[in-house]
Amino acid sequence: MYKDFPLIAMIALATVTLACGLQINVPVKNINTIEPVKEKIHVDKPESSTEVTHLTFNFGLGKLNLSPGADNALVDGSAIYNIEDFKPQIHIDGSQVTIETGDLEIDGIPKFDKKQKNEWNLKLGDMPLAININAGAYQGNLEFGGLSINSLHIVDGASDVKVRFSEPNQIEMSEFKYETGASEVELYGLANANFSKMSFKSGAGGYTLDFSGELLQDADVTINSGMSTLTIVVPKGTSARVFFDSGLANADVHGEWKMKDNGYYLAGGDSILTININMAAGNLILNN
Repeated sequence: MYKDFPLIAMIALATVTLACGLQINVPVKNINTIEPVKEKIHVDKPESSTEVTHLTFNFGLGKLNLSPGADNALVDGSAIYNIEDFKPQIHIDGSQVTIETGDLEIDGIPKFDKKQKNEWNLKLGDMPLAININAGAYQGNLEFGGLSINSLHIVDGASDVKVRFSEPNQIEMSEFKYETGASEVELYGLANANFSKMSFKSGAGGYTLDFSGELLQDADVTINSGMSTLTIVVPKGTSARVFFDSGLANADVHGEWKMKDNGYYLAGGDSILTININMAAGNLILNN
């Protein structure tokens, strides 16, 4: 895990373009702060209980916490920030809902430290959702268990993120995409996500993909990673096959996996999890 979040911010600002519209020029610039502001974020429940709502979070720097539990609302919670331009903005256009940090224009590379604060604590409602998260350098704690997610797409820069599906997704997820830079990302309960297709793309970093939960349908997963440590966990009792392609990465296999026909196989239930992995370099750890 990253211990120095300001360092993450510096790396991300130097390597990625944030969705919230940061504009950076040299030289170094201090960031002015204000007294912390706590602001409510609330979006009413949509009129239709069956139409998919496209919910987008554009989040630059800070901490983003999402979880189920919004009563009679699409989104409910608050933001705490002490940079004036981080004031949250909400845009609604029919079934398209966007919540984003304000535009922060920076003349030079900023000096971030523990004095800067931007934290969202939001609960999501139980209605069909297509969720998009576009983030920069952030710490994320994202719990999606028990929601009704039609599709999920996460794109971030240098990040430290945990994603959990502690309970089954209430509807079938057509696709789950995750794209990240040099990060630490942990995904838990992925079988509960109830997706048919998943893609995971990453740069250098440490990544854990835990496919615990109940696999209700055949699922295909494609993983492309740079120089990284990648841990794949598939519990006993799940039918799975893993195909691994890399010239410079090692495979460290534990548990009941059987190697056959250039793949690793695990016997289990009727539904089959198929994982195709391509790594530039590093280490693959395969566990039960």
